[in-house]
Amino acid sequence: MRSKLITGVALLIAVVALTAAFQRQVGAAVLGAVFDQRAGVDRTAGLPDGLHVALCGTGSPLPNPAAAGACTVVIAGKHIFVVDAGEGGARNISLMGIPNGRIEGVFLTHFHSDHIDGLGPMLLLRWTGNGATSPLPIYGPPGVARVVAGFDAGYALDSGYRTAHHGPVIAPPSGAGGIARPFAIPPRGSNDRVVVYDRDGLRVTAFRVDHGPIDPAVGYRFDYKGRSAVISGDTSASTALVAAADKVDLLVHEGLQPRLVALMTRALTARGVGGTAQITRDILGYHASPETVAREAQAAGVRYLVFSHIIPQLPSRMMYPAFLGDARSLYDGPITVGEDGMMFSLPAGSRTIDFTRLPIG
Repeated sequence: MRSKLITGVALLIAVVALTAAFQRQVGAAVLGAVFDQRAGVDRTAGLPDGLHVALCGTGSPLPNPAAAGACTVVIAGKHIFVVDAGEGGARNISLMGIPNGRIEGVFLTHFHSDHIDGLGPMLLLRWTGNGATSPLPIYGPPGVARVVAGFDAGYALDSGYRTAHHGPVIAPPSGAGGIARPFAIPPRGSNDRVVVYDRDGLRVTAFRVDHGPIDPAVGYRFDYKGRSAVISGDTSASTALVAAADKVDLLVHEGLQPRLVALMTRALTARGVGGTAQITRDILGYHASPETVAREAQAAGVRYLVFSHIIPQLPSRMMYPAFLGDARSLYDGPITVGEDGMMFSLPAGSRTIDFTRLPIG
């Protein structure tokens, strides 16, 4: 027995020594295999014609290592768009195998930092990813021109460096940055929608939501070949959202669970972090609870409900029932608590809603 133990230990030492000796070679080989598998992959190539909604960021301003800031990809046929550009969203889009260089436009719901702070990388990766010769259109309510101008100014030096280093074919000067596409929104209290994009069978309409005191704030509805999706943006209860989501296939809605946020407020207060504790109290008034969203989805006849922009952060799926509260009893359809990398596919000419996960990391 002792001799077998000695032999085993000696073998283990030999394996460790051999691994250390060839660590560089092994590491390079493994990394090469990873690059061969992932670099430049396009996971949209085999998608059927239809509407596809992918979650590139389901987080909020609260730090969450598992979730990027607010970001949703909408694919209509061969066209790729993004709703909101939270921090880490552009990175996730790349990791999910969705080509940043093919993004044709970004729709901003409002100008809170967590919905725009990833816009710089979004602009850069789209520009250099396809040698774009014109800026990326950024659609949004009044104020979007100021936001886009700020990012363009902040990245002006970097854009010059990129062109000087990589050349005008890879980084054409005319394609750097974004170009604002502002649109007027319906008046307060109106359930009307305005058309902000209508091309190649895709119609995108915007509607006012209630995120006061933040104003303007909008949500978007996407209609393509008989399939439909609504993305709420940040909002409390909203009759305009219910109207816009009428019979929609998929509703991607923000969600804040007050009971769980109260636990955070209590912990912050106990530790004397009064400023942040007050913020967690303030946010209760301009977000929607899962129960509120469930009632609205039921009233609108929504076929499938997905939560995103989740507050507070949920470190484990075990906490999803606590987040949802009574939502499942208030809505007859399926509910999913969103995670980065999830994708929902609505094939044209069908009523199916298919679910898959695009790998991140």
